[in-house]
Amino acid sequence: MGASVAFHLARLGITDVVLLERESQLGTASTGRNAGGVRHQFSQEANVRLSIESIRMFENFESIVGSPIDFHQDGYLFLLSTPNEVDAFRAASQMQRRLGVDVDWLDASAAAKLIPGLKTDGIAAATFCSRDGISDPNGVTMGFASAAKRAGAEIRRGVEAIGIDLDARGVAGVRLGDGSSINTRVVVNAAGAWAAKIGTMAGVPLPIWPLRRHIFIAAPPASGWTFDRRTLVIDFATSFYFHREGANLLFGMGDPSETPSFDTTVNWQVLEQIAPVAARRLPALSEASIAKAWAGLYEMTPDAMPIIGRAGVDGLFAIAGFSGHGFQHSPAAGRILADVIAGRDPQFDLRPFRLDRFAGGGGSAEVGVV
Repeated sequence: MGASVAFHLARLGITDVVLLERESQLGTASTGRNAGGVRHQFSQEANVRLSIESIRMFENFESIVGSPIDFHQDGYLFLLSTPNEVDAFRAASQMQRRLGVDVDWLDASAAAKLIPGLKTDGIAAATFCSRDGISDPNGVTMGFASAAKRAGAEIRRGVEAIGIDLDARGVAGVRLGDGSSINTRVVVNAAGAWAAKIGTMAGVPLPIWPLRRHIFIAAPPASGWTFDRRTLVIDFATSFYFHREGANLLFGMGDPSETPSFDTTVNWQVLEQIAPVAARRLPALSEASIAKAWAGLYEMTPDAMPIIGRAGVDGLFAIAGFSGHGFQHSPAAGRILADVIAGRDPQFDLRPFRLDRFAGGGGSAEVGVV
């Protein structure tokens, strides 16, 4: 998010920008640990509109940003089991088509034909969008950052923001862990799962909390995988998902018992929860060996919708709380916030993303959280 905002500010001619990264490299926290999924299939129209703009940019990333990325549009396949899921996704697909997104409504047999070896017992329906896919979080981040740097933005790595100074006008500066400070009237909080900690520096509480999610990589079984495409398949009732990752298979599933924390160690008991679901949906996975595993953090909000825009204090802006779909929305979200900072009309209805929506109990929740 920070790199995208810096890039889009540079496109508007605003290049007196400093991008701060606490770690030694960009994108080593949540960005570097996500599955790279990119999709149009959301239940909230505002999220679909973010997807439409973002995916259009992913498709033309090299010509716009100047760096190539690894992007494969082999689609997302959602498997639906319950009447409530079917009703929710039918309504969402109608809204998506109204916005120009080509989404197919499939029965179980048609879904099984897309992914050889997939078992669809108990599946009532499925949705598939061929322009959804898998992209490269590191390549996108570095593309945005490199282009912003070429335009004159400064990137400081290994430097932590430890305080935000305020005066009668609002934001006055940022204090850094190395003892230095930056005088500025604009601060963008793009700290992801740590965004609430940044908010407290300015006395602005943000309803964002970290939630651990796991990803596992399976080496192919002796018989090999029976499908080549990188379609991301989601068993929505359980949140079990998988897609081809080179010769291997990337998969994961949410843990309903997970509580908010910044813990990113791998809890191998999660694999025990996934095993029976995986064996039922993709039997070949039960014959595979686990080659690698890691955990990262979702940045959750009460309605699973992000906060984009002004954040309580003059000069303070937030772009965080994307609840598992941040990377894929970074092109559009960064462009929108850059426009807001520059005083331009972003040509986007930001009411679903305003911080003050939580004063009234929050807005309409995003159903399509994986």
